[in-house]
Amino acid sequence: MDEPGLVYILAASHSGSTLTAMLLNSHPDICTAGELKATSLGDADKYRCSCRTLIGDCPFWRSVSREMKRLGFDYDVRHARTSLKDVPSRYAARLLRPLHRAGASEFARDLMLQASPVWRRYFPDWAARNHALVRAIATVAGVRMVADSSKIAIRLKYLRKIPDLGIKVIHLVRDGRAVALTYMDPSQFADAANPQLRGGGSGEERHQRLTMTEAAREWLRSNEEAYEVLRTIPASDQIRISYESICTDPATLRAVHGFLGLPEDDAFNHFRSATHHVVGNGMRLDDSSEIRLDDRWRTHLTRADLQEFHRVAGKLNRSLGYN
Repeated sequence: MDEPGLVYILAASHSGSTLTAMLLNSHPDICTAGELKATSLGDADKYRCSCRTLIGDCPFWRSVSREMKRLGFDYDVRHARTSLKDVPSRYAARLLRPLHRAGASEFARDLMLQASPVWRRYFPDWAARNHALVRAIATVAGVRMVADSSKIAIRLKYLRKIPDLGIKVIHLVRDGRAVALTYMDPSQFADAANPQLRGGGSGEERHQRLTMTEAAREWLRSNEEAYEVLRTIPASDQIRISYESICTDPATLRAVHGFLGLPEDDAFNHFRSATHHVVGNGMRLDDSSEIRLDDRWRTHLTRADLQEFHRVAGKLNRSLGYN
C-alpha cells in the first residue's frame, strides 16, 4: 500500500467533528477512528468503542495493536501515548499548554522546547508513533486516507512536522451560540441521546459545565487558535465547511471528497450502516442515521445568555456568517 494520507479535522470542540468523522468514514477510501490523541476516555476500562464493544476488547483496535507491534510499537488505545500532553517533562508540558499563536510566539515556543533534552528525545518518538498509527489504521481498514478528529490546533502544528503524512485540513465551524450551549450543559447537549451510554458508554456524568462567559471565551479562543495555525498551511491543503451545511446540504460532503482527491460517494446518506470504530463525542453511540441539524440553542439560551455571548464572541461569530 502507498503511504496513506492524513485528514485532520480542525475545530472547536462540540462543533460536529464526530459527525463529520463518521460521515467521512462512510467513504470506502477513508477510515476515521476518531480522536487519535485518545485523551478523553475517562475510565478507559469502561470506555466503549462506537461499535459498542468495550474498547479494550474491540477487534478493530486489537488489530491496530498487532499492526503497530509489527511496525515496532507497543500500542493500546486505552493508553495510546499519542498526545503531546504525554511528554514526561513539566517544563515542556508548560510550554505546550498555551494555544497556537502568531509566528513569533510559535518560534519562541519551539526555541524553548529545543532547550529541553527530554523534548528533543520525546518528539521524534512521538512523531514516529503517530505516523505508525496512521499507517496501521490504514492497513487494517484497507484505505487510502485516515481521518483524525482530534481538533486541536497545536497537535496539528506538530503533526505537520512529520514527513510524508501529506496532511489535508478540514476546518469545521459551527454557530458559536450552539457550541456555547454544549459547554454549559455537555451531558444534555453534547453526548449520547441514551443517558445510559453517556460518559464514554459508562452512563456516568463526567463533564464540566461552564458559565456562558466561560463558554463564549472557550469557543472564541479555539477559533482564534485555528485561524493562526491555518495561516501556516497552503490554501490548497485546507477547506472550510460548517456543521450547518453538513446537516442541510449533501453537496458539502461531495465537495470534501473532491478536495481530498477521492471519487464522490453518497454512502453518507446512511452512514450508520458502515462499521465505525470511533473515539470521541458520545453521539458516536447513537443509532439514528438521520443527519439532523441541532439548533436547540434557539430555545434553550436565555436573552441574558445571548447578550453575554454577543459581548464576548459576537464579532467572530458574525464574521463566520452567523447573524
